[in-house]
Amino acid sequence: MTNETAMIEALLFAAGEPLTKEKISEITDIGIIEITKLLRELEKELEGHGIILREVATGWQLSTRPKYFSIIEKLAETSTQKFSSAMMETLSIIAFKQPVTRIEIEEIRGVNVDRSLAKLLEIEFVEEVGRKQVIGRPILYGTTENFLKSFGIKNLKELPKISN
Repeated sequence: MTNETAMIEALLFAAGEPLTKEKISEITDIGIIEITKLLRELEKELEGHGIILREVATGWQLSTRPKYFSIIEKLAETSTQKFSSAMMETLSIIAFKQPVTRIEIEEIRGVNVDRSLAKLLEIEFVEEVGRKQVIGRPILYGTTENFLKSFGIKNLKELPKISN
């Protein structure tokens, strides 16, 4: 591992959240093209290790290799965020149909979604993204970068395709 690759590894570790190539470049004074090369080198260097380098949302982040999550969970003596089936259904509808109103979500689910929607807003997986241009101007909801990071995806195009 080169000194520059090790420096980027240390930077990503210390940040604890995704960093863009531009931010890494700004901090290290290394050009974007070289940063891209170094990130790929770091990604290869970490093969077989307990951590991985992932591109998520709008940046790069070090994270635990998924197969070791259960042991890390024991170390922390905390459980992962538990989602009720109602929350997961509501989140799925928002992710695939966004922007979407509360009424549209309830029409799909067939039940009131106030509690699930409130919890998803609280944990910042969902946010208000505007208002629908109809009578009453209901709030439109969409997913957040926190949602993308938590599910380990770069953008909504990576969601599985669904048939209507």
